[in-house]
Amino acid sequence: MSIPVAERMSPEERRAGASLASIFALRMLGLFLILPVFSVYAETLPGGDNLALVGFALGAYGLTQAVFQIPYGIASDIWGRKLVIVIGLLVFALGSFVAAWAPDMNWIIVGRVLQGAGAISAAVTALAADLTREEHRTKVMAMIGSSIGLVFALSLVGAPLLYGLIGMGGLFSMTGVLALLAIVLLLKAVPPAPPPHGHAKLPLRRVFFDADLLRLNVGIFVLHMMQMAMFVVLPHALVDHGGLAAAEHWKVYLPAVLVSFAIMVPAIIAAERKDKMSPVFRSAIALLIVVQLGLLFFGANLWTLAFWLMLFFVAFNILEATLPSLVSRTAPPAAKGAALGVYNTTQAIGLFIGGAGGGYIAQNFGDNAVFAACAGLALLWLVVAGSMNFPQRRAAAAATQSI
Repeated sequence: MSIPVAERMSPEERRAGASLASIFALRMLGLFLILPVFSVYAETLPGGDNLALVGFALGAYGLTQAVFQIPYGIASDIWGRKLVIVIGLLVFALGSFVAAWAPDMNWIIVGRVLQGAGAISAAVTALAADLTREEHRTKVMAMIGSSIGLVFALSLVGAPLLYGLIGMGGLFSMTGVLALLAIVLLLKAVPPAPPPHGHAKLPLRRVFFDADLLRLNVGIFVLHMMQMAMFVVLPHALVDHGGLAAAEHWKVYLPAVLVSFAIMVPAIIAAERKDKMSPVFRSAIALLIVVQLGLLFFGANLWTLAFWLMLFFVAFNILEATLPSLVSRTAPPAAKGAALGVYNTTQAIGLFIGGAGGGYIAQNFGDNAVFAACAGLALLWLVVAGSMNFPQRRAAAAATQSI
């Protein structure tokens, strides 16, 4: 049976979703592309033998993201989405080039701080909401969320290969160039943005204190804190337990990523089309707990590490795709930029605490303590998610009301 034309995404909506997902993905490369190899590369720099400092360098990006996300989101509500996105991408590119030049860990941290100051996540997702009808907004948000998971996966596969070819300086320079290309994509491919709201009063109290938004914010905080903490220690685990040099880590990441996407796609379809968001969402969180316990007790060789990484990618990609979709459906329409700014701020705080905290724990208590801490965090999230209200799809809600 064909889908009625009125229920299909328009060409403009498809173009907006694809182009904004691409812009988001290009910018996220600045975070993800260095994760698999940075702790190995850091050993070649002055100060790189201190895992706490290495973790801080990874998490510094999240620190300035946390500072700037809400102001950027509010600014996009007032002065317009595209202007804020262009400014953020320029700052991000500057930070990438500083990190590419950096002669020691201190300058790496400066570059990462500048990268994080290009905090465009809230403005991009708010623009996506502006350019799509309500019945298609979830699809577009899922496209953006999935692009994050896809870039994360591709970065884990491609980073070791690129690191072997162009080095860490080349990786940072490439992310800077891609950020500049994202500006061109924004101006040429994204449909015109609606006029900004100006200085109208925004419902910020609802944004900060809505219970369902708070639960979603806790979720993205925990997810990215776990991600950063894990990847302070996982590259070394693959070297020490798997016997793989950094340039060969793709031999683990590639099959794990491909299998994870084959599992993730049916789960996303069930969550969105069959209105199974609640069980899929909670099952993905439970899977994170299983993964951390598996790494803690059964991660002593290459095969077990690969297995647990594959399951982590499954859970991460499902949650990364569904969380922004749920936020977009829960946030008040008049303050989407502000709401998504709060959401992305908590994500950024998670990145910073995960990197810095993971490095501190590994330095003082060992790698296994990182996995134990991540398991505890995921368990806490599962408890919080137990009381979440999941918005129904538009069609399902209408059918329920008609009965």
